[in-house]
Amino acid sequence: MNAKYLDLLAQKYDCEEKVVTEIINLKAILNLPKGTEHFVSDLHGEYQSFQHVLRNGSGRVREKIMDLFADDLTEEEINEFAALVYYPEEKIKIIKNGFGNKEELNQWYTLIIDRMLKLISYASSKYTRKKLRKALPQQFDYIVEELLYKTEDYYNKEDYYNKIVQQVISLGQADKLIIGLAYTTQQLVVDHLHVVGDIYDRGPEPDKIMETLINYHSVDIQWGNHDVLWIGAFAGSKVCLANIIRICARYNNLDIIEDVYGINLRPLQNLADKYYDENAAFRPKVQTDSKLSDDEIAQITKIHQAIAMIQFKLESPIIKRRPYFNMSNRLLLEQMDLENKELTINGQAYPLENTCFSTVDPEDPARLLEEEQEVIDKLLFSVQHSEKLARHMKFLMKKGNLYLKYNGNLLIHGCIPLDEDGNLEKMTIEDQTYGGRELLDKFEYYLRHSFAHPEETDDLATDMVWYLWTGEYSSLFGKRAMTTFERYFIKDKATHKEVKNPYYTLREYEETCHTILEEFDLDPEHGHIINGHTPIKEIEGEDPIKANGRMVVIDGGFSKAYQSTTGIAGYTLLYNSYGMQLVAHKHFNSKEEVLSNGTDVLSVKRLVDKELERKKVLETNVGEELLQELHILNRLMQERYMN
Repeated sequence: MNAKYLDLLAQKYDCEEKVVTEIINLKAILNLPKGTEHFVSDLHGEYQSFQHVLRNGSGRVREKIMDLFADDLTEEEINEFAALVYYPEEKIKIIKNGFGNKEELNQWYTLIIDRMLKLISYASSKYTRKKLRKALPQQFDYIVEELLYKTEDYYNKEDYYNKIVQQVISLGQADKLIIGLAYTTQQLVVDHLHVVGDIYDRGPEPDKIMETLINYHSVDIQWGNHDVLWIGAFAGSKVCLANIIRICARYNNLDIIEDVYGINLRPLQNLADKYYDENAAFRPKVQTDSKLSDDEIAQITKIHQAIAMIQFKLESPIIKRRPYFNMSNRLLLEQMDLENKELTINGQAYPLENTCFSTVDPEDPARLLEEEQEVIDKLLFSVQHSEKLARHMKFLMKKGNLYLKYNGNLLIHGCIPLDEDGNLEKMTIEDQTYGGRELLDKFEYYLRHSFAHPEETDDLATDMVWYLWTGEYSSLFGKRAMTTFERYFIKDKATHKEVKNPYYTLREYEETCHTILEEFDLDPEHGHIINGHTPIKEIEGEDPIKANGRMVVIDGGFSKAYQSTTGIAGYTLLYNSYGMQLVAHKHFNSKEEVLSNGTDVLSVKRLVDKELERKKVLETNVGEELLQELHILNRLMQERYMN
């Protein structure tokens, strides 16, 4: 620690008393209970469901209400109060409409403000006053602090406290105060949010999820394969860009591209109209309540074909210039027999159906038409100049990583590539071999390099971002090959099968999890691996808690596309000072249903692990940072104030 740094620090702590006060403060904080961590994954654009889980803290808000008011309120009153905390603006309007006169309404305001203050006092009991102050509604922080810390014994201040509340009501500020207190409660019940990948694709509103996360008080992200696809598109990968548009077309979400992010699809539409017609394999997947007209479906179907063919063509040169990707068997355009409409895979010929190869040159199948090249170039320019997308992708990079070690646990969206015997699989990149943690660090290095150099579109870093989406040793993909081409053009479903990495079988065993935790320098006896990516089929009896509790998989089907397969609407995980709980969620119908009858969407909580002793801040990542601060402050004390 050099003298220059201590000089700068001494400007902030310019006397012995300030240093001593901060040392006492930090030492005391280390002995507080650790805050509650909230884990979610595989949100896939399902903003409404995500918002509800965030607002109710996966049941934490209701738990606090029950702890305080179970003996005093009926179930109906508890449901109504919980809905008020979840959706304060909307619930206040509904409740106010039910009052016949102002006096009754003012009595309700007084009662609810008192309940809210009790709830905040209880929810903040393990935080410092400084931390609570930051969570309070800024315009009312002085008033709320006065009311929170009032003492019933001081009877001579009773009129003072009552007058504060009366003035808030008479000046028309009660609604704003209650709304502010509700959001303070939501913030207090969850100290930190982990998003274990896949914010994007399939669902209709990933942009709203991103805006929510940008404004959230404390969050980190472990990138999923779909997130990396969007990052890659912004970083200059044309094949990643083609993929995101193809997926949006497939799930009827092109408005995300065009309306939300302002990317002009007209050139692509013109190309699609020129070369493509109706094709059953490329019709968009639509919800039962969809209002798409036949013309709109036909338009999306054409766009879907046009961008899919551009994607397949863009893959070929990457595969050829990166032989260590080991993907030559995916050069399917060049292996087609166009004359006989057949494709030979592993020695067996399959008929091609639903074909749309009007832009394919039999002599050079992977060559883009001049029109196709112009379209993808224009799309890339539009993507890289979208201000909103730039803000979202920069936030993903700032808050994201491929994996995270946090409070003794390993958070990773996909997998750690393993062979059949449970050994770390190795990948050779430019004559250097990597496996396990080293391989993931190398992947992240390339991803960050590509993002920092968006002008480079054919370099190794940009190609590696696409590999993370589709490569056999990718920690995000976790399969031997992606059979998108076969799913479109070959009827035999045997060709559609995507063989998973052995990780997904071996993670059932405690020994495997111990090996992985040790690879990342984590305690194998107490650490956990928190996984997303693969939907847990609870409907078939699959258990999300594996390997005697060392592995927890929390992808249970936030995405509506998976809910018929999983049987639920997603898992979330809570980890507080007492231990870890898995929460299963029922299908979220609507906010309106919660507001009208107070029903929630939690089904059951299951204990994953219980701490033998209550875990303190000292034992967390935050505790490590505070210890480092203490070390620096002690040096400052010794060298500047004790000599």
